[in-house]
Amino acid sequence: MKIAIGCDHAGFGLKEEIIPLLRGMQAEILDCGTDGVQSVDYPDFGQKVSQLVSSGGAERGILICGTGIGMSMVANKFPGVRASLCNDLFTARMSRLHNDANILVMGGRVIGKDLAAEIVKTWLATAFEGARHLRRLDKIKKIEEDLNTHGMQ
Repeated sequence: MKIAIGCDHAGFGLKEEIIPLLRGMQAEILDCGTDGVQSVDYPDFGQKVSQLVSSGGAERGILICGTGIGMSMVANKFPGVRASLCNDLFTARMSRLHNDANILVMGGRVIGKDLAAEIVKTWLATAFEGARHLRRLDKIKKIEEDLNTHGMQ
């Protein structure tokens, strides 16, 4: 599986912990930065990962900033992206099972590396359940299409 990963300065340490885990899971990693703890703007890195997922250049994405809130806002602007902020195992599982989330967002200042590793493993191992949930995702897709075609009305 091809996974794009990106972070800002507040998520850099956690990103560096997650990459070896992904490699151990045989994932192909597209590291979209940042490359250190110097202050950067999270939208720049959220955009890189989200564009890859939106365009099909990556199957999934992982974004990390201080709280995960900003990255979530950026990611969900992109067509076809279903980014979910998950700071516990339950939301990680449900974001895949019911919502078919394709970008995992975590708060580097909210959770520790051990919990983050478990969240990533749970999120990657959980399949979309489909059924009644597919109808809801189709409605989200229709909203995206309507906004892209007609704008706000």
